[in-house]
Amino acid sequence: MKVIRTEAEWKPIWSEIFKENKQLGFVPTMGALHQGHLDLVAQSIATMDFTVVSIFVNPTQFNSSEDFQKYPQTLDADLGLLEAAGADFVFVPSVATLYPQPTHLRFDFGDLEQVLEGACRPGHFNGVGLVVSKLFHLIKPNRAFFGQKDLQQVAVIKRLVQDLSFDLSLEVVPTRREKDGLAMSSRNMRLNPEERQQALLLYQQLSQAKERLLAGESWKQIQSDTVAAFSSAPNCELEYFTLLHPETFEIFDSLTSESPQSICIAAFVGQVRLIDNLPIIA
Repeated sequence: MKVIRTEAEWKPIWSEIFKENKQLGFVPTMGALHQGHLDLVAQSIATMDFTVVSIFVNPTQFNSSEDFQKYPQTLDADLGLLEAAGADFVFVPSVATLYPQPTHLRFDFGDLEQVLEGACRPGHFNGVGLVVSKLFHLIKPNRAFFGQKDLQQVAVIKRLVQDLSFDLSLEVVPTRREKDGLAMSSRNMRLNPEERQQALLLYQQLSQAKERLLAGESWKQIQSDTVAAFSSAPNCELEYFTLLHPETFEIFDSLTSESPQSICIAAFVGQVRLIDNLPIIA
């Protein structure tokens, strides 16, 4: 496994891959890797000739400097995991490498950033669009791999690829969960043992809501009950609990068989903000 830190180091490697007509898979991450990330890496290794993983904590997608500073960074451990997993290359750029000068360009993803994460974290998807565009241009992969847990981010990146005509395909890999159902997330590292237990409420409410929806119960009542569950739970604060289309993010008030639907949730457990979602298959 080779660690790359600059565009100048990567260009000749990419040129050789291109000359040999090999397929390059790309897994962008912010580090603090867990099995969910390694699932993406494994999928790339299984289907592509070469796999490159990036590790970069992107400052432009954070809404608060405190959140950025507290984001877990475990580079040495991450590199060990990726080497054991069989990644070919790891791109670890500095902020100066990806942002050599202040960026003035702004992305507008329209309706996709007017709801949920876009509404709760203004400017977040602009930062995502900036860094993903930079990485796609620099790495030049044939296929990029993303996790289903970040459902709205996936929708934004699909739109980015389509509207800017990036010559690559996207593959979405199902959410990896702990044995008790908690969605794996780098932010879980910030939970203390008590908060880790309290965080189970997110998946519990998602699972119950899906079961109740498929049994014919009203979404309005389910949503109301979830709000009440979080209101009575210690140390937990619900931001949203929404039934929607997983690509357009059109919001629904009832179950339908006419289009795909997912339930999305975001909540604070202590000072840590967590998100999760479940697809609904009638």
